[in-house]
Amino acid sequence: MYEGPIQELIDELGRLPGIGPKSAQRIAFHLLAADPEDVQRLAAALTTVKDTVKFCEVCFNVSSDDRCRICRDPRRDETIICVVEESKDVPVVERTREFRGRYHVLGGAISPIDGIGPNELRIRELLTRLADGKVTEVIIATDPNLEGEATASYLSRTLLPMGVRVSRLASGLPVGGDLEYADEVTLGRAFEGRRFVEA
Repeated sequence: MYEGPIQELIDELGRLPGIGPKSAQRIAFHLLAADPEDVQRLAAALTTVKDTVKFCEVCFNVSSDDRCRICRDPRRDETIICVVEESKDVPVVERTREFRGRYHVLGGAISPIDGIGPNELRIRELLTRLADGKVTEVIIATDPNLEGEATASYLSRTLLPMGVRVSRLASGLPVGGDLEYADEVTLGRAFEGRRFVEA
């Protein structure tokens, strides 16, 4: 344990996700040894992010404007919405260059253990976006874990009666992976999502 401001900095850094006590200590001492200009730039970047970044009023992706870049782009297909859990998932899908529609960020996943139910997510806002009938397909791109599956299942049951097509991202064996290391769920999904070979 250290005293004063250095311990306060270590404690605050340790509250960040993925930063344990040792990492927090290393970062704190790195900042202590860094040039004052570097530390000022970091402090300014943190302040600017908190002061200027907000959520898009349409899809709830992070944005510096009322509407994000994707929602403002008239070339995007507004009849298809890809539903993701968090804003950090949007650039991951964008990097594939396979999706040209719009997004909807839920703000998490259903997790009863953490006290997160459907009402804590932006599902009502999604239903509002679908009310005018312009959207013909919703792609559910939640994480392939227990919470993501629960969220996808709930969304499917909620959206199908509205007459919109609902699809789920395929999951299965990763490229470059070995069959012997695949768990039963992943292997089962790979069998379910198998494609037929064309001649």
